[in-house]
Amino acid sequence: MSVPEPLPPDGVLAAPADRLVAREPTPGLSDTSPDEGLIEDLTVEDKAVEQLAEGLLSHYLPDLQRSKQALQELTQNQVVLLDTLEQEISKFKECHSMLDINALFTEAKHYHAKLVNIRKEMLMLHEKTSKLKKRALKLQQKRQKEELEREQQREKEFEREKQLTAKPAKRT
Repeated sequence: MSVPEPLPPDGVLAAPADRLVAREPTPGLSDTSPDEGLIEDLTVEDKAVEQLAEGLLSHYLPDLQRSKQALQELTQNQVVLLDTLEQEISKFKECHSMLDINALFTEAKHYHAKLVNIRKEMLMLHEKTSKLKKRALKLQQKRQKEELEREQQREKEFEREKQLTAKPAKRT
């Protein structure tokens, strides 16, 4: 069973408890420590170290295990929240795409109405042009008929004048 080592009061980490050796304190950590030099005089028994380690573990291990369990639960909850968030984001994007689709349909209706109006106008213009063409054809036929009648009238008058013109009489 591995046992975490307690920190000595001067902040210097030593070897594992069964091989504890006095070392120089780290400069700046505890320059004015009242316990300075005491670690050199200390003899450590393995049984005492073992009991202290077990006591320390029994004191802190349940809290650490509860903390570990709580962290695992939090991690699981975080994963669930992230999945839920991703689903909500996809729904939001889908809503935006639905809004875009709705806008496109509205625009399509608008342009369809414009096309229907243009088609109506084109049909109306086609009817008007057809009527105008018929009327123009009738007018042209009427003019031609009138011109033909005038021409015939002139010819008749010319013939009549010809007949009315005095002819010298034949001597017999």
